[in-house]
Amino acid sequence: MTLTGQSFIAGQWRGNADNGQFFAFCPQTNERHHQPFFNAEAGDLDAGILAAQRAFKTYRRVPYSQRAAFLRKIGEEILALGDGLIETTMLETGLPRARLEGERMRTVNQLNAFAAALEADLAPLALTRQDAPDPDRAPLPKPATELRYLPVGVVAVFGASNFPYAFSTLGGDTAAALASGCPVIVKSHTAHPGTSELMTRAIEQAIRHCQMPDGVFSMIQGTDYALSHQLVGATDVKAVGFTGSLNVAKALLDTIHQREEVIPLYGELGSVNPQVILPDYAQEQGSELAKSLVQSLLMGNGQFCTSPGLWLIPQGQVEFESVAMNAIQAAPSDTLLTPRILDSFNKAMVELKHNAHVDLLASGEQSQAFHANAHLFACEAEDFIHDACLHEEVFGPSALIVRYRDEAQLLRVVEQLEGQLTASVHATKAEMAVQETLLDELSYKVGRLIFGQMPTGVEVCGSMNHGGPYPSSTDVRSTSVGTQAMTRFLRPLCVQS
Repeated sequence: MTLTGQSFIAGQWRGNADNGQFFAFCPQTNERHHQPFFNAEAGDLDAGILAAQRAFKTYRRVPYSQRAAFLRKIGEEILALGDGLIETTMLETGLPRARLEGERMRTVNQLNAFAAALEADLAPLALTRQDAPDPDRAPLPKPATELRYLPVGVVAVFGASNFPYAFSTLGGDTAAALASGCPVIVKSHTAHPGTSELMTRAIEQAIRHCQMPDGVFSMIQGTDYALSHQLVGATDVKAVGFTGSLNVAKALLDTIHQREEVIPLYGELGSVNPQVILPDYAQEQGSELAKSLVQSLLMGNGQFCTSPGLWLIPQGQVEFESVAMNAIQAAPSDTLLTPRILDSFNKAMVELKHNAHVDLLASGEQSQAFHANAHLFACEAEDFIHDACLHEEVFGPSALIVRYRDEAQLLRVVEQLEGQLTASVHATKAEMAVQETLLDELSYKVGRLIFGQMPTGVEVCGSMNHGGPYPSSTDVRSTSVGTQAMTRFLRPLCVQS
Protein backbone atom coordinates (compact mmCIF):
# COMPACT_ATOMS: atom_id res chain seq x y z
CA MET A 1 0.00 0.00 0.00
CA THR A 2 1.22 3.50 -0.83
CA LEU A 3 1.76 5.69 2.21
CA THR A 4 1.80 9.49 2.31
CA GLY A 5 3.61 9.97 5.63
CA GLN A 6 1.12 12.68 6.56
CA SER A 7 -1.09 13.45 9.55
CA PHE A 8 -4.88 13.36 9.33
CA ILE A 9 -6.44 16.58 10.55
CA ALA A 10 -10.24 16.92 10.59
CA GLY A 11 -10.79 15.06 7.35
CA GLN A 12 -7.68 16.27 5.53
CA TRP A 13 -4.21 14.77 5.08
CA ARG A 14 -1.52 17.32 5.88
CA GLY A 15 2.25 17.35 6.08
CA ASN A 16 5.48 17.85 4.19
CA ALA A 17 9.19 17.88 4.87
CA ASP A 18 9.26 21.54 5.97
CA ASN A 19 9.06 20.60 9.65
CA GLY A 20 11.40 17.64 9.37
CA GLN A 21 10.79 13.98 8.74
CA PHE A 22 11.42 10.61 10.35
CA PHE A 23 11.49 6.97 9.32
CA ALA A 24 10.12 3.76 10.74
CA PHE A 25 12.54 1.02 11.71
CA CYS A 26 12.50 -2.61 10.62
CA PRO A 27 13.48 -4.80 13.61
CA GLN A 28 13.93 -7.95 11.49
CA THR A 29 16.63 -6.37 9.30
CA ASN A 30 17.89 -3.83 11.86
CA GLU A 31 17.50 -1.07 9.27
CA ARG A 32 15.32 1.96 8.88
CA HIS A 33 12.61 2.04 6.21
CA HIS A 34 12.81 4.28 3.15
CA GLN A 35 9.32 5.78 3.51
CA PRO A 36 9.49 9.24 5.11
CA PHE A 37 6.92 10.43 7.63
CA PHE A 38 6.47 14.13 8.22
CA ASN A 39 6.53 15.81 11.60
CA ALA A 40 3.27 17.62 12.18
CA GLU A 41 3.44 21.32 12.95
CA ALA A 42 2.00 22.91 16.05
CA GLY A 43 -0.54 24.69 13.86
CA ASP A 44 -1.76 21.36 12.49
CA LEU A 45 -2.39 20.08 16.00
CA ASP A 46 -4.19 23.30 16.96
CA ALA A 47 -6.42 22.87 13.92
CA GLY A 48 -7.20 19.29 14.91
CA ILE A 49 -8.08 20.31 18.47
CA LEU A 50 -10.34 23.14 17.27
CA ALA A 51 -12.11 20.82 14.81
CA ALA A 52 -12.54 18.19 17.53
CA GLN A 53 -14.15 20.70 19.89
CA ARG A 54 -16.54 21.80 17.15
CA ALA A 55 -17.31 18.17 16.30
CA PHE A 56 -18.04 17.44 19.97
CA LYS A 57 -21.16 19.61 19.91
CA THR A 58 -22.51 17.48 17.07
CA TYR A 59 -21.11 14.06 17.90
CA ARG A 60 -22.30 14.04 21.52
CA ARG A 61 -25.89 14.24 20.23
CA VAL A 62 -25.51 11.36 17.77
CA PRO A 63 -27.94 8.59 18.84
CA TYR A 64 -26.40 5.50 20.40
CA SER A 65 -27.57 3.36 17.50
CA GLN A 66 -25.69 5.55 15.01
CA ARG A 67 -22.56 5.57 17.16
CA ALA A 68 -22.77 1.79 17.29
CA ALA A 69 -23.07 1.60 13.50
CA PHE A 70 -20.03 3.90 13.22
CA LEU A 71 -17.93 1.62 15.44
CA ARG A 72 -18.96 -1.46 13.50
CA LYS A 73 -18.12 0.27 10.22
CA ILE A 74 -14.64 1.13 11.51
CA GLY A 75 -14.12 -2.59 12.19
CA GLU A 76 -15.29 -3.49 8.70
CA GLU A 77 -12.90 -0.99 7.16
CA ILE A 78 -9.99 -2.35 9.21
CA LEU A 79 -10.64 -5.80 7.74
CA ALA A 80 -10.99 -4.26 4.27
CA LEU A 81 -7.37 -3.11 4.47
CA GLY A 82 -6.48 -6.78 3.99
CA ASP A 83 -2.94 -8.11 3.80
CA GLY A 84 -1.51 -4.65 3.16
CA LEU A 85 -2.10 -3.73 6.78
CA ILE A 86 -0.59 -6.95 8.14
CA GLU A 87 2.48 -6.72 5.91
CA THR A 88 3.12 -3.08 6.79
CA THR A 89 2.91 -3.84 10.51
CA MET A 90 5.17 -6.88 10.17
CA LEU A 91 7.84 -4.67 8.63
CA GLU A 92 7.50 -2.00 11.32
CA THR A 93 7.30 -4.25 14.38
CA GLY A 94 8.87 -7.59 13.49
CA LEU A 95 5.78 -9.29 14.94
CA PRO A 96 4.68 -12.50 13.18
CA ARG A 97 1.68 -12.68 10.86
CA ALA A 98 -0.36 -15.02 13.05
CA ARG A 99 0.03 -12.74 16.07
CA LEU A 100 -1.02 -9.68 14.07
CA GLU A 101 -3.97 -11.40 12.43
CA GLY A 102 -5.21 -12.38 15.87
CA GLU A 103 -4.69 -8.88 17.25
CA ARG A 104 -6.47 -7.34 14.27
CA MET A 105 -9.53 -9.52 14.93
CA ARG A 106 -9.39 -8.69 18.63
CA THR A 107 -9.42 -5.00 17.69
CA VAL A 108 -12.47 -5.44 15.48
CA ASN A 109 -14.22 -7.45 18.18
CA GLN A 110 -13.35 -4.72 20.67
CA LEU A 111 -15.10 -2.13 18.49
CA ASN A 112 -18.08 -4.46 18.14
CA ALA A 113 -18.23 -4.95 21.90
CA PHE A 114 -18.57 -1.22 22.48
CA ALA A 115 -21.18 -1.09 19.73
CA ALA A 116 -23.13 -3.84 21.47
CA ALA A 117 -22.94 -1.93 24.76
CA LEU A 118 -24.53 1.07 23.06
CA GLU A 119 -27.22 -1.06 21.45
CA ALA A 120 -28.13 -2.98 24.59
CA ASP A 121 -29.68 -0.16 26.60
CA LEU A 122 -31.17 3.30 26.25
CA ALA A 123 -28.10 4.57 28.11
CA PRO A 124 -24.57 3.12 27.84
CA LEU A 125 -23.95 0.31 30.32
CA ALA A 126 -27.35 0.99 31.94
CA LEU A 127 -25.74 3.69 34.10
CA THR A 128 -28.84 5.87 34.37
CA ARG A 129 -30.49 5.81 37.79
CA GLN A 130 -33.85 7.29 38.88
CA ASP A 131 -35.36 8.07 42.28
CA ALA A 132 -39.10 8.73 42.38
CA PRO A 133 -40.51 11.83 44.07
CA ASP A 134 -42.31 11.72 47.39
CA PRO A 135 -44.45 14.85 47.74
CA ASP A 136 -45.81 13.69 51.09
CA ARG A 137 -42.44 13.27 52.79
CA ALA A 138 -42.03 15.33 55.95
CA PRO A 139 -40.70 17.75 56.82
CA LEU A 140 -39.86 18.48 53.16
CA PRO A 141 -41.14 16.79 50.00
CA LYS A 142 -38.66 14.66 48.08
CA PRO A 143 -37.96 15.73 44.47
CA ALA A 144 -37.62 13.43 41.48
CA THR A 145 -33.97 12.91 40.55
CA GLU A 146 -32.30 11.15 37.63
CA LEU A 147 -28.58 10.42 37.29
CA ARG A 148 -27.40 10.64 33.70
CA TYR A 149 -23.95 10.51 32.12
CA LEU A 150 -22.49 12.92 29.58
CA PRO A 151 -19.34 12.59 27.43
CA VAL A 152 -16.50 14.68 28.86
CA GLY A 153 -15.25 16.19 25.59
CA VAL A 154 -12.20 15.82 23.38
CA VAL A 155 -9.95 12.88 24.31
CA ALA A 156 -6.24 12.57 23.51
CA VAL A 157 -4.99 9.03 22.88
CA PHE A 158 -1.36 7.88 22.75
CA GLY A 159 -0.64 4.69 20.82
CA ALA A 160 1.38 1.85 22.36
CA SER A 161 4.41 0.24 20.75
CA ASN A 162 3.68 -3.38 21.69
CA PHE A 163 0.07 -3.64 20.45
CA PRO A 164 -0.04 -1.72 17.15
CA TYR A 165 -3.76 -2.45 16.67
CA ALA A 166 -5.44 -3.24 20.01
CA PHE A 167 -3.79 -0.46 22.06
CA SER A 168 -2.96 2.05 19.37
CA THR A 169 -4.66 4.21 16.73
CA LEU A 170 -8.04 2.46 16.75
CA GLY A 171 -7.50 0.46 19.91
CA GLY A 172 -9.38 0.31 23.18
CA ASP A 173 -8.90 3.94 24.28
CA THR A 174 -10.13 5.28 20.94
CA ALA A 175 -13.05 2.85 20.82
CA ALA A 176 -14.12 3.68 24.38
CA ALA A 177 -13.94 7.42 23.78
CA LEU A 178 -15.88 7.27 20.51
CA ALA A 179 -18.50 5.01 22.11
CA SER A 180 -18.85 7.54 24.93
CA GLY A 181 -19.52 10.38 22.49
CA CYS A 182 -16.06 11.97 22.61
CA PRO A 183 -13.98 13.03 19.58
CA VAL A 184 -10.45 11.63 19.58
CA ILE A 185 -7.03 13.00 18.66
CA VAL A 186 -4.41 10.25 18.40
CA LYS A 187 -0.70 10.88 18.77
CA SER A 188 0.58 7.93 16.76
CA HIS A 189 3.49 5.84 17.97
CA THR A 190 6.65 6.45 15.97
CA ALA A 191 7.46 2.72 16.04
CA HIS A 192 4.65 2.00 13.55
CA PRO A 193 3.66 5.20 11.70
CA GLY A 194 2.66 3.35 8.52
CA THR A 195 0.31 1.15 10.50
CA SER A 196 -1.19 4.27 12.09
CA GLU A 197 -1.75 5.83 8.68
CA LEU A 198 -3.49 2.74 7.34
CA MET A 199 -5.71 2.42 10.40
CA THR A 200 -6.57 6.10 10.02
CA ARG A 201 -7.66 5.42 6.45
CA ALA A 202 -10.09 2.87 7.85
CA ILE A 203 -11.75 5.38 10.17
CA GLU A 204 -11.67 8.01 7.42
CA GLN A 205 -13.86 5.75 5.29
CA ALA A 206 -16.16 5.07 8.24
CA ILE A 207 -16.53 8.79 8.97
CA ARG A 208 -17.61 9.44 5.41
CA HIS A 209 -19.91 6.43 5.16
CA CYS A 210 -21.63 7.21 8.48
CA GLN A 211 -21.64 10.98 7.86
CA MET A 212 -19.87 11.81 11.09
CA PRO A 213 -18.36 15.28 11.62
CA ASP A 214 -14.84 15.55 10.20
CA GLY A 215 -13.29 16.60 13.50
CA VAL A 216 -14.44 13.45 15.31
CA PHE A 217 -11.00 11.93 14.69
CA SER A 218 -7.52 13.24 13.94
CA MET A 219 -4.13 11.51 13.89
CA ILE A 220 -0.84 13.29 14.48
CA GLN A 221 2.52 12.00 13.25
CA GLY A 222 5.74 13.29 14.74
CA THR A 223 8.81 12.67 16.88
CA ASP A 224 8.84 16.01 18.71
CA TYR A 225 7.82 15.55 22.36
CA ALA A 226 6.54 19.13 22.29
CA LEU A 227 3.54 17.93 20.25
CA SER A 228 2.54 15.51 23.00
CA HIS A 229 2.76 18.21 25.66
CA GLN A 230 0.88 20.65 23.45
CA LEU A 231 -1.87 18.08 23.09
CA VAL A 232 -2.35 17.28 26.80
CA GLY A 233 -1.99 20.96 27.70
CA ALA A 234 -4.71 22.14 25.31
CA THR A 235 -7.73 23.68 27.06
CA ASP A 236 -10.25 21.80 24.93
CA VAL A 237 -8.76 18.37 25.70
CA LYS A 238 -10.61 16.90 28.66
CA ALA A 239 -9.03 13.44 29.19
CA VAL A 240 -6.03 11.39 28.07
CA GLY A 241 -5.68 7.68 27.32
CA PHE A 242 -2.06 6.53 27.50
CA THR A 243 -0.25 3.20 27.29
CA GLY A 244 3.50 3.36 27.74
CA SER A 245 6.34 3.94 30.16
CA LEU A 246 6.13 5.40 33.63
CA ASN A 247 8.68 8.11 32.82
CA VAL A 248 6.74 9.42 29.84
CA ALA A 249 3.50 9.34 31.83
CA LYS A 250 5.15 11.38 34.59
CA ALA A 251 6.30 13.97 32.06
CA LEU A 252 2.81 14.30 30.60
CA LEU A 253 1.33 14.54 34.09
CA ASP A 254 3.71 17.41 34.86
CA THR A 255 2.27 19.30 31.89
CA ILE A 256 -1.30 18.43 32.86
CA HIS A 257 -0.76 19.76 36.38
CA GLN A 258 0.35 23.11 34.94
CA ARG A 259 -3.10 23.53 33.35
CA GLU A 260 -5.74 25.69 35.00
CA GLU A 261 -8.09 22.70 34.71
CA VAL A 262 -6.28 19.51 35.65
CA ILE A 263 -7.63 16.60 33.60
CA PRO A 264 -7.33 12.84 34.11
CA LEU A 265 -4.59 10.87 32.41
CA TYR A 266 -5.60 7.22 32.30
CA GLY A 267 -2.23 5.55 31.97
CA GLU A 268 -1.48 1.84 31.73
CA LEU A 269 2.21 1.71 32.58
CA GLY A 270 3.37 -1.88 33.02
CA SER A 271 3.81 -4.58 35.64
CA VAL A 272 5.96 -7.53 36.72
CA ASN A 273 2.80 -9.65 37.22
CA PRO A 274 3.96 -11.81 40.14
CA GLN A 275 3.31 -15.54 40.00
CA VAL A 276 2.72 -16.89 43.51
CA ILE A 277 3.42 -20.63 43.70
CA LEU A 278 2.56 -22.49 46.88
CA PRO A 279 4.54 -25.54 48.08
CA ASP A 280 2.10 -28.41 47.49
CA TYR A 281 1.26 -27.18 44.00
CA ALA A 282 4.95 -26.79 43.20
CA GLN A 283 5.54 -30.41 44.22
CA GLU A 284 2.58 -31.78 42.25
CA GLN A 285 2.54 -29.57 39.14
CA GLY A 286 5.96 -27.89 39.16
CA SER A 287 7.26 -29.24 35.85
CA GLU A 288 4.18 -28.33 33.83
CA LEU A 289 3.91 -24.96 35.52
CA ALA A 290 7.53 -24.14 34.71
CA LYS A 291 6.92 -24.88 31.01
CA SER A 292 3.75 -22.78 31.00
CA LEU A 293 5.49 -19.84 32.67
CA VAL A 294 8.32 -19.84 30.14
CA GLN A 295 5.83 -20.08 27.28
CA SER A 296 3.87 -17.16 28.68
CA LEU A 297 7.04 -15.15 29.26
CA LEU A 298 8.14 -15.59 25.65
CA MET A 299 4.86 -14.41 24.12
CA GLY A 300 5.78 -11.34 22.09
CA ASN A 301 9.36 -11.95 23.25
CA GLY A 302 8.43 -10.67 26.70
CA GLN A 303 6.83 -7.46 25.44
CA PHE A 304 3.36 -7.94 26.90
CA CYS A 305 2.37 -5.67 29.78
CA THR A 306 1.02 -8.83 31.42
CA SER A 307 4.20 -10.87 30.95
CA PRO A 308 5.03 -12.97 34.06
CA GLY A 309 8.30 -11.37 35.14
CA LEU A 310 8.39 -12.38 38.81
CA TRP A 311 8.01 -15.96 40.10
CA LEU A 312 7.67 -16.48 43.86
CA ILE A 313 8.50 -20.11 44.60
CA PRO A 314 9.33 -22.13 47.71
CA GLN A 315 12.99 -22.89 48.35
CA GLY A 316 14.30 -26.24 47.16
CA GLN A 317 12.20 -26.63 43.99
CA VAL A 318 15.02 -28.24 42.02
CA GLU A 319 12.80 -29.87 39.40
CA PHE A 320 10.81 -26.72 38.74
CA GLU A 321 13.95 -24.65 38.27
CA SER A 322 15.61 -27.31 36.10
CA VAL A 323 12.65 -27.54 33.74
CA ALA A 324 12.43 -23.75 33.51
CA MET A 325 16.16 -23.44 32.84
CA ASN A 326 16.02 -26.01 30.05
CA ALA A 327 13.07 -24.22 28.43
CA ILE A 328 14.88 -20.87 28.61
CA GLN A 329 18.06 -22.32 27.11
CA ALA A 330 16.05 -23.80 24.22
CA ALA A 331 14.24 -20.52 23.49
CA PRO A 332 15.29 -18.84 20.23
CA SER A 333 16.27 -15.19 20.37
CA ASP A 334 14.13 -12.64 18.58
CA THR A 335 13.86 -8.94 17.91
CA LEU A 336 12.34 -6.31 20.16
CA LEU A 337 10.06 -3.59 18.86
CA THR A 338 12.53 -0.70 18.73
CA PRO A 339 16.27 -0.08 19.21
CA ARG A 340 15.46 1.95 22.33
CA ILE A 341 13.60 -0.97 23.90
CA LEU A 342 16.52 -3.27 23.03
CA ASP A 343 19.01 -0.86 24.63
CA SER A 344 16.92 -0.74 27.81
CA PHE A 345 16.67 -4.52 27.91
CA ASN A 346 20.41 -5.01 27.44
CA LYS A 347 21.16 -2.46 30.16
CA ALA A 348 18.81 -4.28 32.56
CA MET A 349 20.51 -7.61 31.78
CA VAL A 350 23.95 -6.16 32.59
CA GLU A 351 22.69 -4.70 35.87
CA LEU A 352 21.11 -7.97 36.96
CA LYS A 353 24.22 -9.97 36.06
CA HIS A 354 26.33 -7.62 38.17
CA ASN A 355 23.98 -7.70 41.15
CA ALA A 356 25.78 -9.66 43.88
CA HIS A 357 22.48 -11.04 45.24
CA VAL A 358 21.24 -12.37 41.90
CA ASP A 359 22.24 -15.54 40.05
CA LEU A 360 21.82 -16.04 36.31
CA LEU A 361 20.25 -19.48 36.02
CA ALA A 362 19.92 -19.72 32.26
CA SER A 363 19.90 -17.76 29.02
CA GLY A 364 18.92 -18.60 25.49
CA GLU A 365 21.23 -18.48 22.51
CA GLN A 366 21.46 -15.08 20.81
CA SER A 367 21.48 -15.68 17.07
CA GLN A 368 21.79 -12.02 16.05
CA ALA A 369 23.47 -9.10 17.79
CA PHE A 370 20.28 -7.04 17.49
CA HIS A 371 18.14 -9.76 19.07
CA ALA A 372 17.08 -10.13 22.70
CA ASN A 373 17.59 -13.59 24.18
CA ALA A 374 15.64 -15.05 27.09
CA HIS A 375 17.08 -14.84 30.62
CA LEU A 376 16.11 -16.44 33.91
CA PHE A 377 17.53 -15.06 37.18
CA ALA A 378 17.06 -16.05 40.82
CA CYS A 379 17.50 -14.51 44.24
CA GLU A 380 16.51 -15.15 47.84
CA ALA A 381 13.40 -13.52 49.28
CA GLU A 382 15.26 -11.46 51.87
CA ASP A 383 17.50 -9.95 49.18
CA PHE A 384 14.46 -9.14 47.05
CA ILE A 385 12.74 -7.41 49.96
CA HIS A 386 15.70 -5.11 50.58
CA ASP A 387 16.68 -4.34 46.95
CA ALA A 388 14.13 -2.07 45.26
CA CYS A 389 15.96 -2.42 41.93
CA LEU A 390 14.79 -6.04 41.75
CA HIS A 391 11.15 -4.90 41.84
CA GLU A 392 11.39 -3.01 38.53
CA GLU A 393 9.81 -4.27 35.31
CA VAL A 394 12.13 -5.55 32.58
CA PHE A 395 10.41 -5.08 29.23
CA GLY A 396 11.57 -8.13 27.31
CA PRO A 397 12.14 -11.89 27.77
CA SER A 398 13.43 -11.96 31.34
CA ALA A 399 12.06 -13.36 34.60
CA LEU A 400 13.27 -13.35 38.19
CA ILE A 401 12.69 -16.28 40.55
CA VAL A 402 12.38 -15.27 44.20
CA ARG A 403 12.82 -18.20 46.60
CA TYR A 404 10.88 -17.87 49.83
CA ARG A 405 11.47 -19.87 53.01
CA ASP A 406 7.93 -20.09 54.42
CA GLU A 407 4.50 -18.50 54.19
CA ALA A 408 5.45 -15.69 56.56
CA GLN A 409 8.34 -14.68 54.32
CA LEU A 410 6.16 -15.00 51.22
CA LEU A 411 3.71 -12.58 52.78
CA ARG A 412 6.52 -10.12 53.47
CA VAL A 413 7.54 -10.29 49.82
CA VAL A 414 3.98 -9.60 48.68
CA GLU A 415 3.72 -6.69 51.11
CA GLN A 416 6.78 -5.10 49.46
CA LEU A 417 5.36 -5.28 45.94
CA GLU A 418 4.32 -2.15 44.11
CA GLY A 419 0.98 -1.92 42.32
CA GLN A 420 0.55 -4.51 39.57
CA LEU A 421 -1.80 -5.12 36.67
CA THR A 422 -2.13 -8.80 37.59
CA ALA A 423 -0.99 -11.53 39.92
CA SER A 424 -1.54 -15.27 39.55
CA VAL A 425 -1.83 -17.75 42.40
CA HIS A 426 -0.92 -21.39 41.71
CA ALA A 427 -2.14 -23.57 44.60
CA THR A 428 -3.99 -26.74 45.39
CA LYS A 429 -7.58 -26.45 46.60
CA ALA A 430 -6.46 -27.28 50.13
CA GLU A 431 -3.77 -24.58 50.03
CA MET A 432 -6.15 -22.01 48.60
CA ALA A 433 -8.67 -22.64 51.35
CA VAL A 434 -6.30 -21.40 54.06
CA GLN A 435 -4.73 -18.42 52.28
CA GLU A 436 -7.18 -15.68 53.24
CA THR A 437 -4.46 -13.30 54.44
CA LEU A 438 -2.28 -13.80 51.36
CA LEU A 439 -5.20 -13.34 48.97
CA ASP A 440 -6.36 -10.25 50.82
CA GLU A 441 -2.89 -8.71 50.58
CA LEU A 442 -2.60 -9.56 46.88
CA SER A 443 -6.02 -8.07 46.18
CA TYR A 444 -4.73 -4.67 47.27
CA LYS A 445 -1.68 -4.96 45.02
CA VAL A 446 -3.36 -5.80 41.70
CA GLY A 447 -6.15 -4.96 39.32
CA ARG A 448 -6.78 -8.58 38.29
CA LEU A 449 -6.26 -11.60 40.54
CA ILE A 450 -5.87 -14.86 38.62
CA PHE A 451 -6.12 -18.41 39.92
CA GLY A 452 -4.20 -21.20 38.22
CA GLN A 453 -3.76 -19.42 34.90
CA MET A 454 -1.17 -17.34 33.08
CA PRO A 455 -1.55 -13.53 33.09
CA THR A 456 -0.94 -13.07 29.36
CA GLY A 457 -4.16 -12.53 27.46
CA VAL A 458 -6.81 -10.00 28.44
CA GLU A 459 -10.44 -10.82 27.68
CA VAL A 460 -12.51 -7.96 26.24
CA CYS A 461 -15.75 -8.09 28.24
CA GLY A 462 -17.84 -6.15 30.70
CA SER A 463 -16.23 -7.66 33.80
CA MET A 464 -12.60 -7.18 32.76
CA ASN A 465 -10.36 -4.80 34.69
CA HIS A 466 -7.05 -3.92 33.07
CA GLY A 467 -5.43 -1.47 35.42
CA GLY A 468 -4.20 -1.53 38.97
CA PRO A 469 -2.64 0.42 41.83
CA TYR A 470 0.10 2.90 40.94
CA PRO A 471 2.56 2.54 39.29
CA SER A 472 0.90 -0.12 37.12
CA SER A 473 -1.64 2.53 36.15
CA THR A 474 -2.37 6.14 37.05
CA ASP A 475 -5.95 5.56 38.18
CA VAL A 476 -6.75 2.44 40.20
CA ARG A 477 -10.48 2.97 39.61
CA SER A 478 -10.39 2.53 35.84
CA THR A 479 -9.82 -0.13 33.18
CA SER A 480 -8.30 0.24 29.72
CA VAL A 481 -9.88 -3.00 28.47
CA GLY A 482 -13.54 -3.97 28.33
CA THR A 483 -16.74 -2.00 27.99
CA GLN A 484 -16.38 -0.43 31.45
CA ALA A 485 -13.58 1.66 29.89
CA MET A 486 -16.34 3.96 28.61
CA THR A 487 -16.87 5.29 32.13
CA ARG A 488 -13.48 7.06 31.99
CA PHE A 489 -14.87 9.39 29.33
CA LEU A 490 -18.29 10.04 30.84
CA ARG A 491 -19.27 12.39 33.67
CA PRO A 492 -22.36 12.33 35.88
CA LEU A 493 -25.21 14.83 35.64
CA CYS A 494 -28.13 14.79 38.08
CA VAL A 495 -31.42 16.15 36.72
CA GLN A 496 -33.88 17.17 39.43
CA SER A 497 -37.52 18.12 39.03
